[in-house]
Formats: sequence, C-alpha cells, structure tokens
Amino acid sequence: MIQDMAAASDQVLKGLDTITGSISVVGSMNADYTVNTDRLPKPGETINGGPLQVLPGGKSANQAATAARIGAQVRLFGAVGSDSNADFLLGQLGNAGVDVSHVMTVPGASGTTVITVDARGENTIVYSPGSNGKVDVDYAHRSRQALTSAKVLGLCLESPIETVTEAARMGHEAGMTVLLNDSPFRADLPADLIANSDLILVNEHEMAQLLGIDEPEDGDWLGADWDRINQTMQDFGFHRAIVTLGGEGSMVLDHGQTYRIHAVHVDAVDTTGCGDAFMGTVLAGLASNMTLVQAAQLASYVSAYAATGQGAQASYGTAEQIRLRFS
Repeated sequence: MIQDMAAASDQVLKGLDTITGSISVVGSMNADYTVNTDRLPKPGETINGGPLQVLPGGKSANQAATAARIGAQVRLFGAVGSDSNADFLLGQLGNAGVDVSHVMTVPGASGTTVITVDARGENTIVYSPGSNGKVDVDYAHRSRQALTSAKVLGLCLESPIETVTEAARMGHEAGMTVLLNDSPFRADLPADLIANSDLILVNEHEMAQLLGIDEPEDGDWLGADWDRINQTMQDFGFHRAIVTLGGEGSMVLDHGQTYRIHAVHVDAVDTTGCGDAFMGTVLAGLASNMTLVQAAQLASYVSAYAATGQGAQASYGTAEQIRLRFS
C-alpha cells in the first residue's frame, strides 16, 4: 500500500531550519561546458546554439554544494587536474561553503562535461572523467580519518568503482549512513558496495534495469505494483531506497513501507543538476536527523528551485532563497 505524503509547503520548508549535520561526499568535480539551443540536435545534425558558458558541476560536487548551501557541514573528497579549471572548481565549491581541503591535485585535465540545453530545459550530457578517474583506493585510505568523521556519506559512480566500494566499506564500518546514487547508472553493482550501502537513490528507469523488472507499458509508474517493487528492492539488498519519478515526484521505500512524495512544479529553465540537488538535500536531511520521508519532501523543493536557474551549482539556492521562493 502506498501512503500519500502530501504536505503544506510551510510545513516542509521548516526543515531548512534544522539542517546542521555533517556530511562526507566522495567523488567528482567537473567543468560544465554548456550551450543553449532551441532544440536538441538529432544524430549527425548540426544546429546553432547560444554563447558557450563554463559552469561548475560534477555530480559529487553538485551534491556537496547543495547540502552546504542549505546549511550542512560538508567535506568533499576527490581530485582536480593541473589545468585552469581546477582553481575555478575549487573556488566555486568554497563559495558554496564546502570544505575542499582534502581534495588532491593530479597532473592532466580536470573532469569536464559537454552539455546542450533546449528551450524546454531538457538536456544531453557527455562526461569526460579526467582527474576524477584518478581518485584511487589509496587516496581513500589516506583520507580515512577525515572521511569517516561525518555522520553521512554520499557516493555516486563518477569515480572508479573500486574507490566507491572501498569508501562505502570504510563508512559502514565507522557507523556512517551510506547513501549510494547509482549514477551514471550501472546494473552490475559490486556485492560489497550493496552490502555496505544503507540506501540507494535511482530514477524509475534505473530502478527497472537494476531490479530486472518491466516498465509499465503506459508509462504510469504511480499505478505500478509498488508492494512488489519494494519487496524486490529488499531482495536485491536495499531495505531503504528513493526512486525519483520526474514530474510525478518520488517514492520512498523504507523497510517494506512505500510513501509517495509529491513533485513541486515550477517553470523549468534548466534541469541540469536537479537530481544532484535532490540527492544533496537528502544527505543534508539524513545528517540532520530527518526521516527519509522528510528528507525527500524537502528535496522536492530544493531541486525544484534549482530548475528555475541556469546550470547546476550556479542554480542552487540558500535556505533563505528557497524559503522565499516557495513561501
């Protein structure tokens, strides 16, 4: 049975006043090379675009920046290159309030993405790992004391899978809550990563591939058999999960219970980084003793705010800005 968790905005936004917890995020930083177009190009097609913008991004950096902007204490662990983008990325994260003192510098290019955004706010993204691919297991071990000193650990898959798996193990052994964002998506998650992650965040298409279940023929995920999905997710190894459903909101699966979280609708300018804003807010909520439902409800507002601005980190709001936007 699905429990509908509709809530008034003022009730949900009060959660911003409670964000104080400590978070470690292990992963990626990218310079986002972004061009706006009227529509996305078809394969083999060349179309005209607007001016090129270079914006701060990277899934892990985005998640850390979101959490810090709304009040969490965040440390980011990863690597930048020896190029001009390194100072840019670290400076932007510092401005957001993220502790980057444990980020290492390696020879070569920093991580980059090439992004096209159409007039409806939809996007295509191509990712080049650069320095993110050099965040190895030895670095995780060297960072152990600082990494495991927080309450919650956020992980995604823009870093080498061996490093992500080892970070999850260290975090789990230290008693941290480990949240895995299976993005960029891979279905063949290592058994050790599943065992050492407390919960997973995926979208509906990723969930279907991960669990090997069919998508609804009519695309109606709200009408899917969520009791069966919940049980399948538990059998897979996750007793807690959040499944995002785009404009339909999200589903929280928590030890056999299923909760529907409503979307917050806005006129989208650019959806780049909105999923990361959602993830970062869930990290902040869990670190600040919110329930998973409460964290997901707040994340709906924070990620909706992000859709009203250009870019990823550049569109993220402070607690006060978000509160004013939706009050």
